[in-house]
Amino acid sequence: MPRKAVRSSELEVRTSASPRVLSPKTKPKAAKNPRGQKPDGTQGELMRMTLRACLIARDATFNIQDLLTNSSRMAFLAIRDCEKELDQIERQIDEQLPGAITRVNERRARQLLACLKCITDLERIGDLVMGVAHRVQARSGQLPGSDVRYLVQMSAIVHDMLEDIHRGFISLDLESARKVLRTDAELDHICHALFQKHLADNAREKDSLSFDVLLMAQALERSGDHAKNLAEELYGLIEGHTLRHSPKRTRAQ
Repeated sequence: MPRKAVRSSELEVRTSASPRVLSPKTKPKAAKNPRGQKPDGTQGELMRMTLRACLIARDATFNIQDLLTNSSRMAFLAIRDCEKELDQIERQIDEQLPGAITRVNERRARQLLACLKCITDLERIGDLVMGVAHRVQARSGQLPGSDVRYLVQMSAIVHDMLEDIHRGFISLDLESARKVLRTDAELDHICHALFQKHLADNAREKDSLSFDVLLMAQALERSGDHAKNLAEELYGLIEGHTLRHSPKRTRAQ
């Protein structure tokens, strides 16, 4: 079925088997290529699919905010649609990348490997947000307002992290990567605060609702960890070396 975009209140609603509500400013752009070299057809398509996956994961976090605050059925369907699209993109990249990587030089091979690593993290974010959506739907109308505010705040932070990641890959902007790396600590702080709030409440010690809230918070915190992985990948693509597994400094003898 052909998809149709409709703009309403500066939001785009894209109809497919299930409607996917897009967050503001959803307009995929072509990514810059280091040293101005144009990628071949397959490589370019893999890069475009990865960027589109970033937007889809971002849209999922936008819709989870709507689901938390309004119990919107459309938001739930949109999140489910996002999760399915991310799965499909991951399969396509897995199938096309092995053949593409044998036809490029080392620098372009690094770009393709970055695509593979990124889609793995993005697909995982889709799974985690879908898990939150299922718990929210099962607890519709039962979540305390204070917990909803924490969860919405965490969702908004992950959304902004993915927005910065997408912008960073488009323009090869190192500051976008650094911003996401800094923001991850803020997300961890909110998650820990929510855990402390629930663990300090003895009356909720064996409350299954409290347990579900903490699982939702943990899923959003882990989504932030995957966004941090994306920022590290962006940093490595720009700087030529990874931030992961950096050797620890040793004291001078």
